[in-house]
Amino acid sequence: MPDIVDTDVYLKRLLAAPRPGSEAVLAFYDHRLGVIGTDPRLMLIPLDDHLVHRGDGVFETLKYLGRRLYQIAPHFERMERSAAAIFLAPPCSWAEVADLTLSVCQAAGADDGMVRVLVGRGPGGFGIDPAECPTPSLTIVAYRFHARPAESFAKGVTAFRTSIPAKQNYLARIKSIDYLPNVLMKREATERGEDYPVCYDDKGLLAEGATENICIVDAGGRLVVPELNNALTGTTLLRAVELLHGEVETVFAGIREEDIATAREMFILGTTNDCLSIVRYNGAPVGDGKPGPVSRRIKERIVADIQANGTPF
Repeated sequence: MPDIVDTDVYLKRLLAAPRPGSEAVLAFYDHRLGVIGTDPRLMLIPLDDHLVHRGDGVFETLKYLGRRLYQIAPHFERMERSAAAIFLAPPCSWAEVADLTLSVCQAAGADDGMVRVLVGRGPGGFGIDPAECPTPSLTIVAYRFHARPAESFAKGVTAFRTSIPAKQNYLARIKSIDYLPNVLMKREATERGEDYPVCYDDKGLLAEGATENICIVDAGGRLVVPELNNALTGTTLLRAVELLHGEVETVFAGIREEDIATAREMFILGTTNDCLSIVRYNGAPVGDGKPGPVSRRIKERIVADIQANGTPF
Protein backbone atom coordinates (compact mmCIF):
# COMPACT_ATOMS: atom_id res chain seq x y z
CA MET A 1 0.00 0.00 0.00
CA PRO A 2 1.37 3.48 -0.84
CA ASP A 3 2.32 5.75 2.01
CA ILE A 4 -0.31 8.12 3.36
CA VAL A 5 1.43 11.47 3.74
CA ASP A 6 0.76 15.00 4.91
CA THR A 7 0.57 18.06 2.68
CA ASP A 8 4.24 18.98 2.91
CA VAL A 9 5.45 15.52 1.90
CA TYR A 10 2.86 15.30 -0.87
CA LEU A 11 3.94 18.64 -2.32
CA LYS A 12 7.58 17.61 -2.17
CA ARG A 13 6.80 14.40 -4.05
CA LEU A 14 4.68 16.34 -6.52
CA LEU A 15 7.46 18.79 -7.34
CA ALA A 16 9.95 15.93 -7.75
CA ALA A 17 7.72 13.84 -10.03
CA PRO A 18 8.76 13.48 -13.70
CA ARG A 19 7.00 15.96 -16.02
CA PRO A 20 7.59 15.03 -19.69
CA GLY A 21 7.30 18.00 -22.02
CA SER A 22 7.77 20.55 -19.27
CA GLU A 23 10.63 22.16 -21.15
CA ALA A 24 8.13 23.44 -23.72
CA VAL A 25 5.94 25.28 -21.17
CA LEU A 26 6.71 28.99 -20.86
CA ALA A 27 3.93 30.47 -18.70
CA PHE A 28 0.44 29.58 -17.53
CA TYR A 29 -2.60 31.07 -15.83
CA ASP A 30 -5.24 29.43 -13.62
CA HIS A 31 -8.27 31.62 -12.96
CA ARG A 32 -8.84 30.01 -9.55
CA LEU A 33 -5.55 31.54 -8.41
CA GLY A 34 -5.59 34.69 -10.52
CA VAL A 35 -1.83 34.69 -11.13
CA ILE A 36 0.59 33.67 -13.90
CA GLY A 37 3.12 30.96 -13.12
CA THR A 38 6.29 29.92 -14.92
CA ASP A 39 7.21 26.65 -13.15
CA PRO A 40 5.66 23.82 -15.22
CA ARG A 41 5.59 21.55 -12.15
CA LEU A 42 2.78 23.71 -10.80
CA MET A 43 0.70 23.65 -13.99
CA LEU A 44 -2.21 21.51 -12.76
CA ILE A 45 -5.93 21.11 -13.43
CA PRO A 46 -8.16 19.52 -10.74
CA LEU A 47 -9.03 15.92 -11.62
CA ASP A 48 -12.67 16.56 -10.79
CA ASP A 49 -12.93 19.38 -13.34
CA HIS A 50 -15.40 18.00 -15.89
CA LEU A 51 -12.97 19.31 -18.52
CA VAL A 52 -10.65 16.45 -17.51
CA HIS A 53 -12.83 13.40 -16.98
CA ARG A 54 -15.80 14.24 -19.24
CA GLY A 55 -14.24 16.35 -21.98
CA ASP A 56 -16.77 19.03 -21.00
CA GLY A 57 -15.05 22.14 -22.23
CA VAL A 58 -13.79 24.08 -25.23
CA PHE A 59 -10.43 25.42 -26.32
CA GLU A 60 -8.55 27.51 -28.85
CA THR A 61 -4.90 27.56 -29.88
CA LEU A 62 -3.30 30.76 -31.16
CA LYS A 63 0.16 31.47 -32.52
CA TYR A 64 2.40 34.45 -31.98
CA LEU A 65 5.45 35.42 -34.02
CA GLY A 66 7.69 38.40 -33.34
CA ARG A 67 5.58 39.08 -30.22
CA ARG A 68 2.45 39.51 -32.33
CA LEU A 69 -0.54 37.34 -31.47
CA TYR A 70 -2.42 36.37 -34.61
CA GLN A 71 -6.17 36.44 -35.23
CA ILE A 72 -7.33 37.18 -31.70
CA ALA A 73 -10.86 38.20 -32.71
CA PRO A 74 -11.63 35.20 -34.98
CA HIS A 75 -10.30 32.73 -32.43
CA PHE A 76 -12.26 34.12 -29.51
CA GLU A 77 -15.41 34.60 -31.57
CA ARG A 78 -15.24 30.90 -32.47
CA MET A 79 -14.52 29.95 -28.89
CA GLU A 80 -17.53 31.93 -27.72
CA ARG A 81 -19.71 30.10 -30.28
CA SER A 82 -18.33 26.73 -29.20
CA ALA A 83 -18.92 27.52 -25.53
CA ALA A 84 -22.47 28.73 -26.19
CA ALA A 85 -23.21 25.51 -28.08
CA ILE A 86 -22.53 23.50 -24.92
CA PHE A 87 -24.15 26.08 -22.60
CA LEU A 88 -20.85 27.20 -21.09
CA ALA A 89 -19.32 30.60 -20.35
CA PRO A 90 -15.92 31.53 -18.90
CA PRO A 91 -15.61 32.74 -15.29
CA CYS A 92 -14.95 36.27 -16.61
CA SER A 93 -15.82 38.23 -19.75
CA TRP A 94 -14.49 37.11 -23.12
CA ALA A 95 -12.71 40.45 -23.43
CA GLU A 96 -10.89 39.68 -20.19
CA VAL A 97 -9.99 36.20 -21.45
CA ALA A 98 -8.36 37.82 -24.48
CA ASP A 99 -6.47 40.31 -22.29
CA LEU A 100 -5.28 37.53 -19.99
CA THR A 101 -4.08 35.57 -23.01
CA LEU A 102 -1.91 38.49 -24.12
CA SER A 103 -0.56 38.77 -20.56
CA VAL A 104 0.43 35.10 -20.51
CA CYS A 105 2.18 35.48 -23.87
CA GLN A 106 4.07 38.48 -22.53
CA ALA A 107 5.06 36.62 -19.36
CA ALA A 108 6.36 33.73 -21.47
CA GLY A 109 9.31 35.88 -22.49
CA ALA A 110 9.66 34.41 -25.99
CA ASP A 111 9.30 36.19 -29.31
CA ASP A 112 7.54 33.19 -30.90
CA GLY A 113 5.19 30.68 -29.36
CA MET A 114 1.79 29.06 -29.14
CA VAL A 115 -0.89 29.69 -26.55
CA ARG A 116 -3.70 27.32 -25.55
CA VAL A 117 -6.85 28.69 -23.92
CA LEU A 118 -9.18 26.21 -22.18
CA VAL A 119 -12.58 26.87 -20.63
CA GLY A 120 -14.01 23.93 -18.71
CA ARG A 121 -17.17 23.18 -16.80
CA GLY A 122 -15.08 23.42 -13.66
CA PRO A 123 -14.36 21.22 -10.62
CA GLY A 124 -17.11 19.82 -8.43
CA GLY A 125 -17.54 16.09 -8.88
CA PHE A 126 -17.03 12.96 -10.94
CA GLY A 127 -20.54 12.69 -12.33
CA ILE A 128 -21.83 13.88 -15.68
CA ASP A 129 -24.27 16.57 -14.55
CA PRO A 130 -22.93 20.09 -15.26
CA ALA A 131 -24.81 21.24 -12.17
CA GLU A 132 -22.06 19.63 -10.07
CA CYS A 133 -19.72 22.43 -11.10
CA PRO A 134 -20.48 25.82 -9.51
CA THR A 135 -17.77 27.80 -11.33
CA PRO A 136 -16.29 27.28 -14.81
CA SER A 137 -12.54 26.94 -15.12
CA LEU A 138 -10.16 28.98 -17.25
CA THR A 139 -6.60 27.89 -17.98
CA ILE A 140 -4.18 29.56 -20.38
CA VAL A 141 -0.79 28.08 -21.32
CA ALA A 142 1.95 29.58 -23.50
CA TYR A 143 4.41 27.07 -24.90
CA ARG A 144 7.24 26.89 -27.38
CA PHE A 145 6.56 26.96 -31.11
CA HIS A 146 8.57 24.48 -33.13
CA ALA A 147 8.22 25.54 -36.74
CA ARG A 148 8.36 22.94 -39.47
CA PRO A 149 11.65 23.01 -41.40
CA ALA A 150 11.58 25.17 -44.51
CA GLU A 151 12.29 21.99 -46.47
CA SER A 152 8.77 20.71 -45.67
CA PHE A 153 7.22 23.72 -47.36
CA ALA A 154 9.59 23.47 -50.32
CA LYS A 155 9.00 19.75 -50.88
CA GLY A 156 5.46 19.28 -49.52
CA VAL A 157 4.03 16.46 -47.41
CA THR A 158 2.01 13.28 -47.81
CA ALA A 159 -1.58 12.46 -46.82
CA PHE A 160 -3.94 9.50 -46.92
CA ARG A 161 -7.57 8.59 -46.33
CA THR A 162 -7.92 7.61 -42.70
CA SER A 163 -10.21 4.82 -41.49
CA ILE A 164 -11.60 7.19 -38.84
CA PRO A 165 -14.88 8.79 -40.00
CA ALA A 166 -15.66 12.49 -39.72
CA LYS A 167 -17.41 13.69 -36.61
CA GLN A 168 -21.15 14.21 -36.55
CA ASN A 169 -22.27 17.57 -37.89
CA TYR A 170 -23.21 18.90 -34.44
CA LEU A 171 -19.93 17.96 -32.79
CA ALA A 172 -17.69 18.84 -35.73
CA ARG A 173 -18.58 22.51 -35.46
CA ILE A 174 -17.68 22.74 -31.77
CA LYS A 175 -14.01 23.03 -30.85
CA SER A 176 -14.42 20.89 -27.77
CA ILE A 177 -11.84 19.14 -25.63
CA ASP A 178 -13.08 15.78 -26.95
CA TYR A 179 -10.44 15.12 -29.60
CA LEU A 180 -10.37 11.32 -29.44
CA PRO A 181 -11.19 10.84 -33.16
CA ASN A 182 -8.46 13.35 -33.99
CA VAL A 183 -6.00 11.48 -31.77
CA LEU A 184 -6.81 8.20 -33.50
CA MET A 185 -6.37 9.81 -36.92
CA LYS A 186 -2.92 11.05 -35.95
CA ARG A 187 -1.98 7.67 -34.51
CA GLU A 188 -2.99 5.96 -37.75
CA ALA A 189 -0.88 8.42 -39.77
CA THR A 190 2.15 7.69 -37.59
CA GLU A 191 1.61 3.94 -37.90
CA ARG A 192 1.46 4.22 -41.68
CA GLY A 193 4.44 6.53 -42.00
CA GLU A 194 2.29 9.30 -43.49
CA ASP A 195 2.32 12.97 -42.59
CA TYR A 196 -1.39 13.83 -42.48
CA PRO A 197 -4.69 11.93 -42.30
CA VAL A 198 -7.80 13.03 -44.19
CA CYS A 199 -11.30 12.00 -43.07
CA TYR A 200 -14.58 11.83 -44.98
CA ASP A 201 -18.21 12.01 -43.94
CA ASP A 202 -20.90 9.38 -44.48
CA LYS A 203 -21.68 10.86 -47.91
CA GLY A 204 -18.13 10.37 -49.09
CA LEU A 205 -17.25 14.06 -48.91
CA LEU A 206 -13.92 15.33 -47.63
CA ALA A 207 -14.26 16.75 -44.12
CA GLU A 208 -10.92 17.70 -42.53
CA GLY A 209 -7.56 16.57 -41.23
CA ALA A 210 -6.72 15.74 -37.63
CA THR A 211 -6.27 19.41 -36.72
CA GLU A 212 -6.44 21.22 -40.07
CA ASN A 213 -8.77 22.17 -42.88
CA ILE A 214 -7.97 20.76 -46.30
CA CYS A 215 -8.63 22.41 -49.67
CA ILE A 216 -7.81 21.74 -53.31
CA VAL A 217 -7.21 23.77 -56.44
CA ASP A 218 -9.27 22.03 -59.11
CA ALA A 219 -8.39 21.41 -62.75
CA GLY A 220 -9.89 24.79 -63.65
CA GLY A 221 -7.68 26.67 -61.20
CA ARG A 222 -10.43 27.37 -58.65
CA LEU A 223 -9.78 27.18 -54.92
CA VAL A 224 -12.33 24.61 -53.71
CA VAL A 225 -13.15 24.71 -50.01
CA PRO A 226 -15.17 21.84 -48.48
CA GLU A 227 -18.67 22.86 -47.44
CA LEU A 228 -17.62 22.26 -43.81
CA ASN A 229 -20.79 20.42 -42.84
CA ASN A 230 -18.72 17.90 -40.89
CA ALA A 231 -15.63 19.96 -40.14
CA LEU A 232 -14.58 22.82 -37.94
CA THR A 233 -14.46 26.16 -39.73
CA GLY A 234 -10.84 27.16 -39.45
CA THR A 235 -9.72 30.70 -38.67
CA THR A 236 -6.73 30.26 -40.98
CA LEU A 237 -8.96 28.94 -43.74
CA LEU A 238 -11.28 31.93 -43.62
CA ARG A 239 -8.36 34.36 -43.48
CA ALA A 240 -6.73 32.68 -46.49
CA VAL A 241 -9.93 33.13 -48.49
CA GLU A 242 -9.96 36.82 -47.52
CA LEU A 243 -6.31 37.29 -48.49
CA LEU A 244 -6.93 35.79 -51.95
CA HIS A 245 -10.14 37.71 -52.60
CA GLY A 246 -10.26 38.94 -56.19
CA GLU A 247 -7.19 36.95 -57.21
CA VAL A 248 -8.34 33.33 -57.18
CA GLU A 249 -11.89 32.15 -57.78
CA THR A 250 -13.10 30.46 -54.61
CA VAL A 251 -16.04 28.09 -54.27
CA PHE A 252 -17.43 26.16 -51.30
CA ALA A 253 -18.41 22.73 -52.58
CA GLY A 254 -18.32 19.06 -51.70
CA ILE A 255 -15.00 17.39 -52.51
CA ARG A 256 -14.94 13.68 -53.32
CA GLU A 257 -11.85 11.53 -53.40
CA GLU A 258 -11.93 11.34 -57.19
CA ASP A 259 -11.71 15.14 -57.35
CA ILE A 260 -8.25 14.95 -55.79
CA ALA A 261 -7.04 12.81 -58.71
CA THR A 262 -7.63 15.70 -61.12
CA ALA A 263 -6.67 18.54 -58.75
CA ARG A 264 -3.75 20.85 -59.44
CA GLU A 265 -3.03 21.33 -55.75
CA MET A 266 -4.04 20.04 -52.34
CA PHE A 267 -3.03 21.67 -49.08
CA ILE A 268 -3.74 21.99 -45.39
CA LEU A 269 -4.62 25.24 -43.64
CA GLY A 270 -4.14 25.63 -39.91
CA THR A 271 -2.76 27.77 -37.10
CA THR A 272 0.54 25.93 -36.70
CA ASN A 273 1.74 25.67 -40.30
CA ASP A 274 -0.39 28.33 -42.01
CA CYS A 275 -0.47 26.59 -45.41
CA LEU A 276 1.35 23.39 -46.31
CA SER A 277 1.17 21.56 -49.64
CA ILE A 278 0.16 17.92 -49.89
CA VAL A 279 2.08 16.56 -52.86
CA ARG A 280 1.17 12.87 -52.53
CA TYR A 281 -2.21 11.48 -51.55
CA ASN A 282 -2.78 7.76 -51.00
CA GLY A 283 0.62 7.18 -52.59
CA ALA A 284 -0.18 9.03 -55.84
CA PRO A 285 1.12 12.50 -56.80
CA VAL A 286 -1.23 15.47 -56.53
CA GLY A 287 -0.93 17.58 -59.67
CA ASP A 288 2.71 17.56 -60.74
CA GLY A 289 3.79 16.28 -57.32
CA LYS A 290 5.21 19.63 -56.23
CA PRO A 291 3.88 22.53 -54.10
CA GLY A 292 1.78 24.78 -56.30
CA PRO A 293 1.51 28.55 -56.73
CA VAL A 294 -1.72 28.99 -54.77
CA SER A 295 -0.42 27.27 -51.65
CA ARG A 296 2.83 29.21 -51.84
CA ARG A 297 0.94 32.48 -52.22
CA ILE A 298 -1.28 31.71 -49.22
CA LYS A 299 1.73 30.89 -47.05
CA GLU A 300 3.46 34.14 -48.03
CA ARG A 301 0.33 36.20 -47.45
CA ILE A 302 -0.31 34.74 -43.99
CA VAL A 303 3.30 35.26 -42.85
CA ALA A 304 3.06 38.89 -43.96
CA ASP A 305 -0.38 39.25 -42.38
CA ILE A 306 0.92 38.14 -38.98
CA GLN A 307 3.52 40.91 -39.04
CA ALA A 308 1.09 43.51 -40.35
CA ASN A 309 -2.02 42.66 -38.34
CA GLY A 310 -0.95 40.55 -35.37
CA THR A 311 -1.68 42.13 -31.97
CA PRO A 312 1.58 43.26 -30.33
CA PHE A 313 2.30 42.54 -26.66
